[in-house]
Amino acid sequence: MILTDKEILRAIEQKDIVIDPYNPSSLGTNSYDVHLGHYLACYESRVLDAKKHNQIQEILIPEEGFVLQPGTLYLGVTKEYTETHAHVPFLEGKSSVGRLGIDIHATAGKGDVGFCNTWTLEISCVQPVRIYAGMPIGQLIYFEVKGDVENYYNKKKNAKYIHRTNKPVESMMWKNKF
Repeated sequence: MILTDKEILRAIEQKDIVIDPYNPSSLGTNSYDVHLGHYLACYESRVLDAKKHNQIQEILIPEEGFVLQPGTLYLGVTKEYTETHAHVPFLEGKSSVGRLGIDIHATAGKGDVGFCNTWTLEISCVQPVRIYAGMPIGQLIYFEVKGDVENYYNKKKNAKYIHRTNKPVESMMWKNKF
């Protein structure tokens, strides 16, 4: 079941959900709006290798905005740092963003119980579009968990995305053994 606004607030009061910074006007009926942070990143190579550490180049979004180009994968980051200790968070795009032709995640919309960080966004677009730091970019939806959790994400030995950051984080697939 999806948490309602009242249940999200209750979870925040109980510290089961942390959102920093928190803005009451971002709380929807059953979601919380997140905003684009100040940084984007692009991979330096046009050919990525799943077994190698692919380097990224950081982009600071200027005040006048930044124009996304089709055919390029941009990594973005949410302004909000979140913690989720008793629910499964899902990040979805906002319809207003989708109507500009922007996708905010290619596949990774689900977080894990115990995820504590900003969200790296996998941004692509269908035509050039100017974006701005601080614009609403997505919404977090929280699902109830049935049963006890044995392996919280932030306590897993092999968790790859646990270091707190306000910048996008590149793929760590190369750390997997395959």
